[in-house]
Amino acid sequence: MVTLDDVRAAARRIGAQLIETPCAPAHALSEQLGCELYFKLENLQRTGSFKERGAANRLRLLGEEARRRGVVAASAGNHAQGVAYHARRLGVEATIVMPEGTPLVKVDATRRFGARVILTGANYDEAWSYAERLADEEGRILVHPFDDPAVIAGQGTLGLELLEQVPDLDAVVVGVGGGGLAAGVAVAVKSLRPEVAVYGVEPASLPSMREALAVGYPVEVPPATTIAEGIAVRQVGEHTFEVAREYLDDVVTVDDEEIAEAILVLLEREKTVAEGAGAAPLAALLHGRLPVRGKKVVAVVSGGNIDVHLVARILERGLVKSGRRLWLEVVLRDVPGALARLLDTLAGLGANVLEVHHGRDNLVGLGEARVELVLETRGFNHVEEIEEALGAQGLAWHRLRRSPPARPA
Repeated sequence: MVTLDDVRAAARRIGAQLIETPCAPAHALSEQLGCELYFKLENLQRTGSFKERGAANRLRLLGEEARRRGVVAASAGNHAQGVAYHARRLGVEATIVMPEGTPLVKVDATRRFGARVILTGANYDEAWSYAERLADEEGRILVHPFDDPAVIAGQGTLGLELLEQVPDLDAVVVGVGGGGLAAGVAVAVKSLRPEVAVYGVEPASLPSMREALAVGYPVEVPPATTIAEGIAVRQVGEHTFEVAREYLDDVVTVDDEEIAEAILVLLEREKTVAEGAGAAPLAALLHGRLPVRGKKVVAVVSGGNIDVHLVARILERGLVKSGRRLWLEVVLRDVPGALARLLDTLAGLGANVLEVHHGRDNLVGLGEARVELVLETRGFNHVEEIEEALGAQGLAWHRLRRSPPARPA
């Protein structure tokens, strides 16, 4: 099992190669959540993620012969960039296998760091299988993204840093995918401050660590999608599981809507860009999953490599989740002025109309028209006020699950 000595050795080995990222206080959120909250901003690393800690440590432990052979890794993006960046610094040739759906920002960044990128497979597991075959065929060293003691020790250097930055903390909250970061941080924190709670957070659709802890060994959970693709791992590692079983106090889950809301909160309140995996710890705190009231807490923002198109979609989901975007369908009498009266009512209630689509089809009766609306609202109380006003006017309405489709010009 990885030890504190391993983590300290990794810190000495790679410290000069990394940025000591800030652990910034979050005053407004602290008041909202009833705890003293800090964010460990790993999205400020050169590659935008904590992953380069483990990659740097693993690569610097390679012998000369292994460096000449080159390395291969599989990753959804952040491990890829960490391996590519530090391989280039060491003059090691790197090949990275990425799933076909990897965000373009991560693919482009990996290529800019000098790696050969191969896009294959529908998910991480398929990419990893290809990388294993490629390592055998080409004689390269396979660098695992999480289930490697050297990688775990490298990730643990984050734990050493935050203990220095917030020495009297009570709890650390960290995202869990394969478990490398959670395991490394837990070893460092618990070895030095055993009374500090270390919590993991997973996507609800891929609770691989919770399932493993429940049955006592790593198990493969069914395939699923999540906006937190950086922690979308179907089975945790053997090494990471052993550490988690020893040191983690609890592992909780959050769904995509909650993660989207946390991304929005980080953007608006903290001026911080986080990918889904990086926002998962805050999502757990916002939704009361952890007993942290009155405590001093560090939430690890593990990465900020998020595709701008995904940001737009996530922001929309986050606005809906927080009651600031409302999609409605309203049925009106098909008479002159009906639409104008509806829009006047909404204006009087302070709802900003972003989109409106008015039409007649077989979904409504003869003499009726259907109006789809996208409204900018001020929260759930405002949403209820709008819906009550529509009902008071005798209008039939219901919420839409998604935005009305764009109509052709």
